Amino acid sequence: MEIKIHASFLPHTDPEASVQFYRDVLGFEVRTDVGYEGMRWITVGPPGQPDTSIVLTPPAVDPGITDDERRTIAEMMAKGTYATVVLQTDDLDALFERLQATDAEVIQEPIDQPYGIRDCAFRDPAGNHVRINQAS
Repeated sequence: MEIKIHASFLPHTDPEASVQFYRDVLGFEVRTDVGYEGMRWITVGPPGQPDTSIVLTPPAVDPGITDDERRTIAEMMAKGTYATVVLQTDDLDALFERLQATDAEVIQEPIDQPYGIRDCAFRDPAGNHVRINQAS
């Protein structure tokens, strides 16, 4: 039996800015864009990997979340501590240069980590932490 990661969820605060970041900056394809009552759920993913997606969602829309929890989520998103995704590329330095040339907020330039990974990090337009590893 094989288990694959099919989709992960990241919140967005501005769907157009998130689409621009994931499609135009990272080169992902938009697979679905679903609207409901003024909100949007946008599924993006890397071309050639149709089984792996990120769903960009409105934050804190779960009806079971309290107002206090919504405020906490909004505060964590503003600090960039709410959600993280880790991507991988075969050319970290080239991707870093491409991202740095945009409005993407750099958290960390490419470095060799003491635990054996070379990586860099950015924030997406919603403040999500986007860490990128060099493929070995």
